[in-house]
Amino acid sequence: MATDPGDCDRLFAEYVNAGDLEGLMTLYEPGCQLVRRDGSVAAGHDEIRVVLSRLVEMRPAFRTKVVKVVGTGHDLALVYNDWSMSVKRPDGTLRETSGKALEVVRHQPDGGWRCVIDDPFARG
Repeated sequence: MATDPGDCDRLFAEYVNAGDLEGLMTLYEPGCQLVRRDGSVAAGHDEIRVVLSRLVEMRPAFRTKVVKVVGTGHDLALVYNDWSMSVKRPDGTLRETSGKALEVVRHQPDGGWRCVIDDPFARG
């Protein structure tokens, strides 16, 4: 469980690296939205599961760095995250990809935090 807003990103990397799709899904509220690279939006768990299953299937080495958290002092926070990943191509070479994400996360009744809106490419 993410115990503070930045934990969502730390756990995201852990779950991706472990190939744990179910763990990834616990980081998202049921009505959440995830912005795809092309700008379209995956809405809700069913659509987000499809997007994240493709990521997990690539078996990347995924890294995150939370650079700033802006909170309301109550139940919402905006998380700035710089991420990168390496994926091994069929020919054995590595492909590096990175992004600068913004995520809106919400404090949950169970004390944890979950993502409401996730845009992995929001900051360039």
